[in-house]
Amino acid sequence: MFAIIKTGGKQYKIKENDTILVEKIKNKKGDKIDIKDVLLLSNDEKNIKIGTPILKGISVKAEILEQKKNKKVTVFKKKRRKNYRKKNGHRQELTVLKILKIGSKSTEKK
Repeated sequence: MFAIIKTGGKQYKIKENDTILVEKIKNKKGDKIDIKDVLLLSNDEKNIKIGTPILKGISVKAEILEQKKNKKVTVFKKKRRKNYRKKNGHRQELTVLKILKIGSKSTEKK
């Protein structure tokens, strides 16, 4: 069984017990979260559910293992013969998620 979820503007193909790195989620380490943006759910090769754009009533349960930062990316700009140099760095904040359960019914109250 696998699913495709959307979080942080990106899409991830996940299975149960997978560990993935996603954009920072504002929860604490050890919290359990529901991801409701499930785009595709497949039990096997023949049973595939595709959302338009998301599947309603289906969510993915995950646990936050860690909040961390990615490697530093160095940004260097230069214009030749103009004595213009600019050096900058960036470290993206990430969240490490462990997928607990796929395809559980979401408990939304309206």
